[in-house]
Amino acid sequence: MKQIFKFIEKYFFIIILLAVVVSLIYPNAFNWVLSEYNGINILNLLLSIVLFTMGTTLKVEDFVNVFKNPKEIAVGISAQYIIMPLIALTLANVFSLNTALTVGLILVGTVPGGTASDVITFLAKGNVALSVSLTAVSTVISPILTPLITLLLIGNQINFNPIDMFISIIEIVIIPIVLGLILNYRFPEFCEKLKYYLPAISSIVICLIVAGVIGVNKQAILTSSAIIMLVIIIQYFLAMLLGFVVGYLAGMDRKQIITIAIELAFQNSGLSTGLAKTHFPSLSQATVPGALYSVWQNFAGSILAYVFRRYVH
Repeated sequence: MKQIFKFIEKYFFIIILLAVVVSLIYPNAFNWVLSEYNGINILNLLLSIVLFTMGTTLKVEDFVNVFKNPKEIAVGISAQYIIMPLIALTLANVFSLNTALTVGLILVGTVPGGTASDVITFLAKGNVALSVSLTAVSTVISPILTPLITLLLIGNQINFNPIDMFISIIEIVIIPIVLGLILNYRFPEFCEKLKYYLPAISSIVICLIVAGVIGVNKQAILTSSAIIMLVIIIQYFLAMLLGFVVGYLAGMDRKQIITIAIELAFQNSGLSTGLAKTHFPSLSQATVPGALYSVWQNFAGSILAYVFRRYVH
């Protein structure tokens, strides 16, 4: 059984590509992902599962590390919530994206770092402890910064309630993480055993989310995918490049620079998709950038991790 879960974890980028192909061939097969059951939003429930699994891998010590490495954390978090949103806004304007795609792209830029960054950092021989701390801190402060920055960037283009978004992030992100953290604190041995399975479970959930969003928006993606996919690729590589620049200018060592670059480029794209569906229901295409970014960051990230591991010393 462990071998199956390890296989899923190791070849996640291939599985997510397969999910994309299946969702394009059989788009209705994953409609349930974006539906509701007894008033429960399935997409947000799936996101909560991913964040809960993240919580079970965290310990109080991970947050204590923030105070041990204040400079690195400050640089990483500042880059996360300044550079990424500005990249998204700039690309949306340069490519004259419509309102829905602009909203989706902005949300990709304003959400916290994704948990996959920790795995890619490990594979790339970066500083895993720093990556975990950055992901945890950016996630914890996201209920405040994500709605606030989103409001500043697109509040004059479309109406939405930042308070409602704040509440959504608390429900989707903070509560599951806290529950996972408590479980790990009370039952550390049990959570240690879970670590063998959780990355694969998270991978499967992310594949379902991506397949659901792409299936529902098949026509919109096929008619606009060339431009938005190009934008997503540029956004990813700009983030990676600027992450290297920021880390270098901050005087960090090689492992820390790699970590900052990866952390900046890897976003919680699933959360951006969930927020787009929940708070911009009239803009169905707003969920597309998050789904496409999830596919691309995991595919490109796996390749870059190999390159970093083999050739960046």
